[in-house]
Amino acid sequence: MKVIHPISARLLQKSQYWLLGTAAALVAIYMTLVWLSGNIAHFGMSILFYLSAMIVFWEKRHSLVLQSSVLSKVLGAALIGFSLWGGSILLHDPQLTSDLPNPVLRLFPFVSALAISLLTSGLQGLKRYRQELTLLFFLGGPSVIFTLLPDISPITARFATFLLWYTGFNVSVQDVYINLPTGGVKVYTGCSGIESMAYLLGIAVIGLILFPVSRSKQILVPIIALLIGFGVNGVRVALMAILGTAQNQELFHYWHEGEGSSIFGVVAMLVFGLCYWLICKQQRISDQKF
Repeated sequence: MKVIHPISARLLQKSQYWLLGTAAALVAIYMTLVWLSGNIAHFGMSILFYLSAMIVFWEKRHSLVLQSSVLSKVLGAALIGFSLWGGSILLHDPQLTSDLPNPVLRLFPFVSALAISLLTSGLQGLKRYRQELTLLFFLGGPSVIFTLLPDISPITARFATFLLWYTGFNVSVQDVYINLPTGGVKVYTGCSGIESMAYLLGIAVIGLILFPVSRSKQILVPIIALLIGFGVNGVRVALMAILGTAQNQELFHYWHEGEGSSIFGVVAMLVFGLCYWLICKQQRISDQKF
């Protein structure tokens, strides 16, 4: 049995409150920045990912150990300082409301969570929070990484053209331009499907952490998420091509930037959720057999 001095116990409790308060403040700052960016979809996704990370953390709350070295505390404080500095710059940056992912904003949750983990348990204790850190990395990390890869807009344009051709439209494609007899549309990077693919990849990670499946299916699930994200966005681009050439700007705006654009994101999530539910169901049947 280990005797804990009353003063040490009070210091430990005070440290926990400080860490909790710091974490809450960082989350509040991040959510405020996302709200100011006008990206309602990412705001909702951020809530989902933070709730998922909180669920995972809550299950291991009793095993929390406050044991951090001086180096870890310095690194953690430096990361918090970097996060606050980046956040202050974003407040006056016109790129905050850009359609393209902002690396500083998208990586803010992961960097701030890494900082809190270092302050809490040090470098050696990071493995205790690998699931929470993984979740918050996949909130914004994939979208940042995808922007560094070659633009897939030409592939999206070809896929949307194929869908239109298959459904009977007289359509052709030239690079990122989809041409119909009454006009054409250009598939920009923001409409390529990268954002949808990144979000569904993150949703796949949430599913794999909260509802684990076998190792073989763990490889399959992210691939399914990426394909669904790309496919649903391809349908959206095909619809945009039809509406864009129909000279109905009000309807085009509704499905392109208005509330209608969010419907496709919801549909993609529902389709993936159904697929993952079927995978989990098949997993339970297999486990019962053995």
